[in-house]
Amino acid sequence: MERVIFGDNQFFGVNHMSEEKARAQAMRFQDTSEIIRVLDSAYDAGIRAFMCTTHDRIEAICDHVRANPERYADFVFYPCMPYAHKYANAVTEHGLLNALGKMLPDSGALGAVLKGGMSMAKRDMQGIGELLIDAEMKMFHGTRTPVIFLQNVVTDLLLGMGLHEAFRIFADHIRRKYDAEPGFITMNTPMLLKALARVGIENPIICSNINKIGFRMSGGKDVYEQAIRSRSFRPIAMSVLASGAIPAREAIDYVADLGGVEAIVFGASSKANIVQTKALVDELFLPATA
Repeated sequence: MERVIFGDNQFFGVNHMSEEKARAQAMRFQDTSEIIRVLDSAYDAGIRAFMCTTHDRIEAICDHVRANPERYADFVFYPCMPYAHKYANAVTEHGLLNALGKMLPDSGALGAVLKGGMSMAKRDMQGIGELLIDAEMKMFHGTRTPVIFLQNVVTDLLLGMGLHEAFRIFADHIRRKYDAEPGFITMNTPMLLKALARVGIENPIICSNINKIGFRMSGGKDVYEQAIRSRSFRPIAMSVLASGAIPAREAIDYVADLGGVEAIVFGASSKANIVQTKALVDELFLPATA
């Protein structure tokens, strides 16, 4: 797993502190060439991994990378699925079953399942889940995807509903079909660790908010620190800067001092910020945990 990962929130109008800034970024990055320009700045700064949702516009980025193999020889995608808004909009427009039919790569497979009624559909949720994963992964064909993540919206929904076996289905399919490591994004690392242990997923990759002020860290910062010290898992820290509330050097120094964090993911929209953050990570984070 790459130690420094570039995220995509800024490209799709996600900012947890400022709606105004989020809207401005969404307008700026309506042009895909602007996204590619920023990704090139990250790549040229030495960042090789791009963690991205399965937003429809990511397909154009995949096309660009496939079309320029020499330029992006070391570039890897870390897909995060599903892109929840896409499914929510489809269900609103078409209804649940019709939306599933449109999303699945083989709609006939859904029809075969539903012929036996909803009881059979429930029994075959593994098959439907695997088909949906394959549909989400279709845009990444021909690219390198060494780690594939379950998005926090679904991770935490399954966690709250007690449907923990779904984590095993996801992990097994990612390993078997894509020869990749499964990862899980969550807003509640301590609870997720217990659930993954129950279904036999060992030393999981978990991406969650880890920052000095406990910003969006369910259960509190102390519980996360204890888990990093005592539990066997591979943490990825996101929201390290708490959406700008913590100075970059102070934020990265805190994560480095934890000792067990394996990677940092961050997003930025300017070359200067990318270069500055990457330099701080190289200085503070990489030597501290090597």
